[in-house]
Amino acid sequence: MLHYVLQTIAFQLFFLLIYDVFLKKETFFNWNRFYLLSTAILSVVLPFIKFKSIRDIVPEQFVIQLPEVILGKVEEKQSVIDVFIAQPQQTVEPVLTWSWSMLLYAGMCIAALLFMVKLIKLLVLFYKNPKRWKGNLLIVNLLNSNAAFSFFNYVFLGEKIQSKEQKTILQHELVHVQEKHTIDLLFFEALRIAFWFNPLVYMYQARIVELHEFIADYKALQHHDKKEYYENLLAQVFETKNISFINPFFKQALIKKRIVMLSKSKSKQIHLFKYTLLLPMVFGMLMYTSSYSQDPKSTTKTTHEDTSTKDMTDDELVQKYYDELEELGASSGNSAEIFKEYMPKTDKYILTREEYAKRAAFFKFLTDKEIEGKQKDGSLTQEDIERSEKSFPKHKTYEDYLEYKKTDEAKLSWESNTKDGILRLVVDDFKNMTAAEQKRYDKKMKMIQNDDYFNTLMIVTKNTILKMQVNDIDGKKIPNPGNENDEVIVEHVEETIEVPFAVIDEAPTFTFCETLSTREEKRKCMSDNIAEHVNKNFNTNIAKEKGLTGRQRINVIFKIDKDGTVKDVAARAPHPALEEEAKRVVKTLPTFIPGKQKGKTVVVPYSLPILFQVSDNDNQNEVNSAQDQKEYIKELKEQFKNADEVPFAVVDEIPMLASCENLATQDEKKKCISNNVAKHVNENFNINVAKEKGLKGQQRINVIFKIDKDGTVKEVKARASHPALEEEAIRAIKTLPKFIPGKQNGKVVKVAYSLPILFQVNE
Repeated sequence: MLHYVLQTIAFQLFFLLIYDVFLKKETFFNWNRFYLLSTAILSVVLPFIKFKSIRDIVPEQFVIQLPEVILGKVEEKQSVIDVFIAQPQQTVEPVLTWSWSMLLYAGMCIAALLFMVKLIKLLVLFYKNPKRWKGNLLIVNLLNSNAAFSFFNYVFLGEKIQSKEQKTILQHELVHVQEKHTIDLLFFEALRIAFWFNPLVYMYQARIVELHEFIADYKALQHHDKKEYYENLLAQVFETKNISFINPFFKQALIKKRIVMLSKSKSKQIHLFKYTLLLPMVFGMLMYTSSYSQDPKSTTKTTHEDTSTKDMTDDELVQKYYDELEELGASSGNSAEIFKEYMPKTDKYILTREEYAKRAAFFKFLTDKEIEGKQKDGSLTQEDIERSEKSFPKHKTYEDYLEYKKTDEAKLSWESNTKDGILRLVVDDFKNMTAAEQKRYDKKMKMIQNDDYFNTLMIVTKNTILKMQVNDIDGKKIPNPGNENDEVIVEHVEETIEVPFAVIDEAPTFTFCETLSTREEKRKCMSDNIAEHVNKNFNTNIAKEKGLTGRQRINVIFKIDKDGTVKDVAARAPHPALEEEAKRVVKTLPTFIPGKQKGKTVVVPYSLPILFQVSDNDNQNEVNSAQDQKEYIKELKEQFKNADEVPFAVVDEIPMLASCENLATQDEKKKCISNNVAKHVNENFNINVAKEKGLKGQQRINVIFKIDKDGTVKEVKARASHPALEEEAIRAIKTLPKFIPGKQNGKVVKVAYSLPILFQVNE
């Protein structure tokens, strides 16, 4: 807040200096009015405007911190609690503490109150004095007064003003009314309330008042003799009302300036170029606001050679971040920002040493604050202390943490955190997985293939996060091998995220795709041509030769090198022969135009899923398939035994509608729910939406939603051929009645559903 105020004052000072030095003496009154109003607005708005593109232009400051130099003997910090003494609860009276923010708001309240007093004075004058209309002006005759001023379209004239002078005054005040000068003054009144402590706002208002009089004099003079107008200004000394948001005709402090300005010659048109000074000023201020950050960590980076953290012990590093947390808590008090900085959401399996230390410091900070709070109100117990000690990370050092991350317990714990249909897998080397890793990989791929809820497999290796997106292939033809017209279904080629690339500026492409105009067209051209290449070259008969049946899925990852060639091809499939065939085909891809990042050619990794169907009508396969399905359900139940969110297929007690609750068996209940949901969708879904959008033929909408622990439908998502169908499906599902929530191991859980909706649009 303080920095914002200082920025605003600095900008206003700079704008006013430019005005006084270069523009004030010019007769471009309307331009000057625009300048004062626009710069007043810019001064309060610019501190909030930050352009990332500008920030990138400004070089960041890199600081190498030296380690502490310790002179003499330094006592170690004592622990927060050495001895626990139980105390009875005490009532602590709240203590009112003043702060700068309280002073600021108090001043704003006083300024607003003064404004209201002025407004009331004006209303009293309006209601106590006689009024008459003259055109669109409402003239208020002030009894026993010689004041003259205007407010919006009200003109206040003292009865002591001679009638021959009233015509001149009315002409002058009419300009104020037509130019809506009152709005300008009220704007600066609002600024005076918000920035009551800032003298520059008062200077701004004084200059705009002065400028209003120049404008009114200039236009009124067109209807009067200049000499007569001067004499009118000089002849009498009129009283004025001390109200800052009115336009007084006679104000002694301004009369001399008005006469001087009236006698000036018109400024030359070439002097209008002075107003272009505003552009570089604003750009310079944007450079400053965009590159400045209140958080010193955002403007100061520590290099990898930072000995201050490298040479620190783990405890010292945690203490360093703990001290930073205390400073942040004392200065900003923004707990959301602190949490975001020290506990960021991440897909990382292994945190860096700094990230690990930040989290440890954050837990310690929260625990200490809780203990301090309970100590103050006398409610601290031994149980609180023991619980706080258990909340700390169980690893003494970062090395212990790294060792733990190598264990199966750590991997399985991280992999079990399944949300939004994304499965996780930790492997050391994707190309050379161990037997245990291969088993977990196969299990997760099976889950994706058998359950519509799961759609992505995130594989984490030592230096790579690979996300495999599985597209829905229902409704598409899955061919049998051996037919020359068969096609292998190749899912959309998807870029992987590999350190250090987060987003590739220019994706690799083929020469014949380069002429396309948009990035999306180039990517589609590339994907389509890769799919066509695989279709032509992949030998699907290999699967049948190896005795494989059913749907086959091969996951291929490869990299397009800086010279455009394909390298580092790896594949995973149900049989090594399919892996070899997939690698052979991908290696025969033509040379690409390499990808670029910030104008420099880079290596770009890709993932390519390949799917095809091997048909077999043997009844034994159906039996095996049923057994596999039972085994699969059993594995799923074990995996989601203690989860908070469970797929519908494996939940112990499915969410229930009241009308289905009394049925005897689980199968009857499932059928009842399915029928009721289908009936609800049939009654509520408006299929005319498809016809209105010009859609024809069979339409399929895949809907995913969750029944929360309170039985309400939440997190509804849909995928369809048109956004309007998605919105209609989401609307219809959201109108489902409340369910009796599902249970897993006797505990209420959130249950995920997938619901396909199909209908035909007749021509």
